Amino acid sequence: MGEKLPKVPGDPDTLSRPMRTLRVKMVLLGGSGVGKSSLALRFCKNEFRRTSPTVGCAYLTQVVHLREVTLRFEIWDTAGEEKYHSVTPLYYRGAHAALLVYDISKRDTFIRAQVWLRELEKQYFSGSTVLWLVGNKGDLEQHRQVSAQEGQSLANDRGLFFTETSALSGDQVEQLLLGVGKKAKGVGGNATNMFIETIIAWT
Repeated sequence: MGEKLPKVPGDPDTLSRPMRTLRVKMVLLGGSGVGKSSLALRFCKNEFRRTSPTVGCAYLTQVVHLREVTLRFEIWDTAGEEKYHSVTPLYYRGAHAALLVYDISKRDTFIRAQVWLRELEKQYFSGSTVLWLVGNKGDLEQHRQVSAQEGQSLANDRGLFFTETSALSGDQVEQLLLGVGKKAKGVGGNATNMFIETIIAWT
C-alpha cells in the first residue's frame, strides 16, 4: 500500500493547559462509487457500512486532538455523479487542503482524480494548499488496476502527498486524517484568527 503515515504522539499534559481550536473544513470531491462517504464515516465514527450515492452534499464533523492544538474537522461529502460537477467548486473555494481519492481497482477513477487535480491547480498556488492523493479500496488488492508506484509517481510529479487506504478495513484512514491535520495546521496556523479551512477531495 502507500506510504505509512506516522501516528501523532500523545501528550498527557494537554488536558491541563489551554488548547487552541482550529476549524478544518474538509470537502470530499470526485467520482461516484470510490468510497467518499465510507471514508467520511470511517473518519467520524470508525465504522463501515454500505452507502447510497450522495445527493448534493452530506456534512459530518470530527474533533482531533494534536499535541498543541485541537482540530475541528468539518467534512463535506459531495456527490460524485457528473450532473453535480458544476456546483462542486462552491465547496472547495478558499480551502487550504485537498485530498483526491481514487479506487485502486478502477483505472478510470485514477484518471478522474487527475481531472480534479487540474481544476484545483487553477484555484490554488503552490504551497498554499495541502494536496493529498489517496488510493482507496486497498482491500481489493487482487483486482488492482493502479499500482502504488503509479500513485506515488503522480504525487511526486505534481507535488502531492500520497497514501493508500481502505475504508472497509480502516487501514491508514486514521493516520491519513492526522497527517492532513498536521500539514493543514502548518499551512494555516499563522492566520491571525486561528482559522483553517481544509478540503479533502475524494474522487
